[in-house]
Amino acid sequence: MDYFTNVTYLTLEGHVELEKYRYVYFIITLAVFVFIILFNIVVIYVIFTNKRLHEPMYIFIAALLFNSLFVSIAFYPKLLSDLLSEQQVISYHACMLQAFCIYTYALSEFTLLSAMAFDRYVSICKPLQYATLVKMSTVKKVLFLCWFLPSCEHGISIILTYQLHLCKFKLNRIYCNNYSIVKLSCGDISANNIYGLFALSVAVFPPVIFIVFSYIRILAVCLKNSKDFRGKALQTCLPHLLIFISFSVTSCFEVINSRLEANIPQIILMILSVEIVVVPPLINPIIYGLKLQEIFMRIKKIRFGKTKPMLF
Repeated sequence: MDYFTNVTYLTLEGHVELEKYRYVYFIITLAVFVFIILFNIVVIYVIFTNKRLHEPMYIFIAALLFNSLFVSIAFYPKLLSDLLSEQQVISYHACMLQAFCIYTYALSEFTLLSAMAFDRYVSICKPLQYATLVKMSTVKKVLFLCWFLPSCEHGISIILTYQLHLCKFKLNRIYCNNYSIVKLSCGDISANNIYGLFALSVAVFPPVIFIVFSYIRILAVCLKNSKDFRGKALQTCLPHLLIFISFSVTSCFEVINSRLEANIPQIILMILSVEIVVVPPLINPIIYGLKLQEIFMRIKKIRFGKTKPMLF
């Protein structure tokens, strides 16, 4: 009989005292999900309904927030269902799909942040070349690569995982993580580990190094210019820098968490495991909505009912 007909479901055992706090968890999770959807959609709507915001910087912001919606839809509906269910199970194929979506989101986040860093670098350090280097046609190609390359990189990892034969069927998590699935195998996983480290290095370190390099150059240019110039540069760069630091920290927690599950108390394990799908999607639209004047002013107009229909 085919192997996959025998292994149908995996059990998610990462919940802490679910029977006792089931409805508390559900209400908190539902509130977070609703806020994430609402906040991200509002900022995306503001960007795409205002012609003045149809610029590369704001298009990249909208793409970053769309990435948050993508992972939220892959994560929260299943979690909400599990919180109200007697058994927290997921089919093997659905688990692999969820792991693929979450990893693709994480890798795409780094590529999008590096694309945004390039946009800010050219805008501040090479303003006379901005229109040539950052054209809308270039932005579209960059956005395609920001999602296509990470999906291909992790797609190979998924294919390697599918080759494994599982001998354990319990995940000590509340959602599917590719490395945790690999550890359920009783066979040789050295190829998975080697490729995983390679893919992580290729997908994360070049974007991070480029972002750090860009901000060093931006800082050098700012120090040579007027106080007014530094203020304007800071206004556009600070949100991006805050989001980059936040996502890097939560990603580090997730990587450490995946490798040291057995040595961490369950409540800490659960908190660390969900940070990457809670913190960035929740704070990204708040940071951009409050820190960037153009977006903030249009959100205020929506809030107080002063928006006027725009003619395109």
